[in-house]
Amino acid sequence: MVAPMNPMLERIVILGAKGQLGADLLEAFADVKPIGIERKFVDVEDADAVAVMMRTHRPTLVVNATAYHQVDLCELHPERAFAVNALAVDRLAALCALSGSAFLTVSSDYVFDGTLGRAYREDDMPRPLSVYGASKAAGEMLVPRHGPRYFIVRTSGLFGHLQSSVKGLTFIERMLRMAEEGKPIRVVDDIVFSPSYTPHVARAIRAIVESERFGLYHVTNAGSCSWYEFAAEAFACAGLQPDFQASKTDPKAGYVRRPAYSPLEGAAMREAGLPSLPDWRDAVRDYVTHRAPTARS
Repeated sequence: MVAPMNPMLERIVILGAKGQLGADLLEAFADVKPIGIERKFVDVEDADAVAVMMRTHRPTLVVNATAYHQVDLCELHPERAFAVNALAVDRLAALCALSGSAFLTVSSDYVFDGTLGRAYREDDMPRPLSVYGASKAAGEMLVPRHGPRYFIVRTSGLFGHLQSSVKGLTFIERMLRMAEEGKPIRVVDDIVFSPSYTPHVARAIRAIVESERFGLYHVTNAGSCSWYEFAAEAFACAGLQPDFQASKTDPKAGYVRRPAYSPLEGAAMREAGLPSLPDWRDAVRDYVTHRAPTARS
C-alpha cells in the first residue's frame, strides 16, 4: 500500500528559485514538481504581485528563499532591508495563514551577536549587531503571529554551485580561483561559523517539511570553523598550495559589525528525529569534487 502524500507537498511555491539555495530547493523537491518563481516575476515587496501569485497557484506550502543580504548595503539602506527581510516575510506569512498554506522562510546566524561562547541553539535569544541581522530577526518575530503552521530555518555561511545573482562568486569559489591564478590570499581566522552547503540544506529542508513538525530549526553542516580553516580545507581538497596566510579582522575596514562566533547547533532536528547534516569538511570536499568545468576557466 502506498503511503498518502504529505498534503504540504501537493503544490509548493519556491520564491527566490534562481538563488543559490532556491535552485537546490527546486532539485530537492523535484519529484513533486514545485513551482519556482524568480524575483523578476514576483517581487516579494510588491503586495499585489504576491496576492496574485497566491490566488493563481493556490500553494499548499510557500518556501521563501528571498533576502536582501548584502550586509554592507543593509547599513546604508535599512528601509530596504526591513522591507524585504521583515515586512515581506510578514505579508507572506499572513497570506499563507489566510489561504491555509504552510509557510517556510530562511533566516541567518546574524540574528546573534556571537558573544555566547558556544554554538547557538534555537531557544537562544537573538541579539543582532547589524541592520541585516536585525531585519532577519524582525522577520522571525513577525511570522508566528499568523498561526502555528510555519517553519523558520536558520543557516550560516551558505555556499553552493550557483553563484549569487547579487554578490557574484561565493567565498569558496573566489578563494579557489585566486589560488588557481597564483594570487596571494589572506583570510581572517577570528570569525567562526557553521558552513552550510546548499544541496545538503535543501535536502534537510525537505526532511523538515515531511516531518510536519512546525517551528524553528538550525540547519547547517555539522561542526564549525573559521573562514581561514574553511579556505584551507578547500585548498587541501583541490590539491592547491597558494600563498596563504591567516589575518585578523580589521575594525576599520568596514562599518558592519559581524558575530565573531556564531556556529549553530541543530537541537530541533535531533528532537524531531531527523539526521544531522554531513560534517562541513565533507561538504567542502563534495563542492570541490563537483565544481563545474567552467568554474575553473
